[in-house]
Amino acid sequence: MAITTSHTESQLQQGALLTPGEVAVLFRVDPKTVTRWAQAGKLSAVRTLGGHRRFHEAEVRQLLQGVPQQRVSE
Repeated sequence: MAITTSHTESQLQQGALLTPGEVAVLFRVDPKTVTRWAQAGKLSAVRTLGGHRRFHEAEVRQLLQGVPQQRVSE
């Protein structure tokens, strides 16, 4: 018998949530930049009960596909 909570089920339905620091690593920017993007509406965020921002991984990955990759100099 598996024990699950509605919180766990909702996380599975919506996908993983990332912290501003994790998003910043993916985009190679400062976490404050990610916060500014959220404030400007460029990236949607959800708030935890403690007031911290979290970002849907699927949305972040989709946006990341549109970012040009940096070339490695030879």
